[in-house]
Amino acid sequence: MWSTQTLAIKYLHSSLLRSYQKLISSPQTKKEKNTAISSTIMSVLHLLTLSLLISISGITTTSTNGGLISHPKCQSFFLTGAKFSGRPGVNYGQLGNNLPSPSDSVTLIKSLNAKSVKLYDANPSILAALNATDIVVSVMVPNELIVNITKSKTLSDDWIKSNVLPFYPSTKIRYLLVGNEILSSQDSELKSALVPAMRKIQRSLKTLGVKKVKVGTTLAMDVLNSSYPPSSGEFRSDISGSVMKPMLQFLNRTKSFLFVDVYPYFAWAQDPAHINLDYAIFESTNVTVVDPVTNLTYHNLFDQMIDAFVFAMKRLGYPDLRIWVAETGWPNHGDYDQIGANIYNAATYNRNVVKKLAAEPPVGTPARPGKVLPSFIFALYNENQKTGPGTERHFGLLHPNGSQVYEIELSGKTTEYKEALPAPENNEVYKGKIWCVVAKGANWTQLGDALSYACSQGNNTCDSIKPGGSCHKPDLMVFHASYAFSSYWASFRKVGGTCYFNGLATQTIKDPGYGRCEFPSVTL
Repeated sequence: MWSTQTLAIKYLHSSLLRSYQKLISSPQTKKEKNTAISSTIMSVLHLLTLSLLISISGITTTSTNGGLISHPKCQSFFLTGAKFSGRPGVNYGQLGNNLPSPSDSVTLIKSLNAKSVKLYDANPSILAALNATDIVVSVMVPNELIVNITKSKTLSDDWIKSNVLPFYPSTKIRYLLVGNEILSSQDSELKSALVPAMRKIQRSLKTLGVKKVKVGTTLAMDVLNSSYPPSSGEFRSDISGSVMKPMLQFLNRTKSFLFVDVYPYFAWAQDPAHINLDYAIFESTNVTVVDPVTNLTYHNLFDQMIDAFVFAMKRLGYPDLRIWVAETGWPNHGDYDQIGANIYNAATYNRNVVKKLAAEPPVGTPARPGKVLPSFIFALYNENQKTGPGTERHFGLLHPNGSQVYEIELSGKTTEYKEALPAPENNEVYKGKIWCVVAKGANWTQLGDALSYACSQGNNTCDSIKPGGSCHKPDLMVFHASYAFSSYWASFRKVGGTCYFNGLATQTIKDPGYGRCEFPSVTL
């Protein structure tokens, strides 16, 4: 057996010898001799260059097939232009009324060194702004169109004609996601329509001559019935055979990806007593988890969650289907009842996950070591019109004015950042009382409906603000609404009630009560 170094040098040595023999052969014209000399010089330069490349690449394996440089590491080394990058992209959400323009946003995406971007629609202004850039783009079919697309090839074709063809290929649309977290929905018709809609969209792309776009859909962690230990990963029984198996078959046949949303934040926040925070943000030096079935050792929560999907796919017969992390991130702020949502943790997690994902050579996960794991960080901006708890509006890398929430870039090359991070102040559960009141700047014209809703849910929520009640005075809409919000939240938080009310409410730790009027509160 010959080493690849030996084969390479033997090949160029033979070339050098042939050039030298041609040089000394006769008769030769002056032109022929000059050509031979040039050939000899080039062979020498090639030999020296290849020797240098081999020496720095550290390739030591051997070849038995007589071919030149056949080892995959060597192929990767020389074909870097074709190699799939693990550098993360960014999710570009638009649920804000104060966000920069599409053109300014593209400039900001470039400033983060992001090479790919995922949209939650096919916004024409954004796609036009991405025209002629080197940024790879993922677009999305809205959830509400999926059922109808399943029933109509014309609708599927028209969607591609309207949303892809006007921009492709000068805008580098490479991924088309059919819906967002459809399998987390309670709508059985929608879930059943998902894979047929994916097939319809794929056929439309093919019919219309769009060849470079992969079709997929995004999945949340709740599609798994079990995720710990990772080897127990298994899809929910209601979707495993009916939806996931045909989906995996489709993704495998079309050489696409399983797009998954992976948030160690939520897993940790739900059980901070048993999951180490450092383990969740890639900072642990002495905490490991060993899977008792596979004996694989895990050093962070992210890898555990990814590998749960690996084993779930393996159970259905698709052990090698590629995974793409469609969303991952950590909130930089949240409500008082949301532990660990702060700038320190967000910066630490996102910097570390970028470093892991962009590593060369790829790190992979314990179940798939050395494999590239493409991803999108969530999200580009803090979006002030997202509904739900406070964290939902605070996942951004950037403020709406374009400034960074904390220093970060997505190439993975930055190892140290200049600015010190603020110390975290909410890594433990808040110990005091919390109230829910009307938010500063709330639209007072909408308070009446919100007040009526809060008071109509039972549990005598609003008895105290009725005439003669301890909190009836002052008889003001904003005061009564604050009481109703706080009373509702205290009564129904444990069964899913929130302090939001379409953006009209906010949490406070300042007691809004007075005299004999005591506002109901929440204690965590």
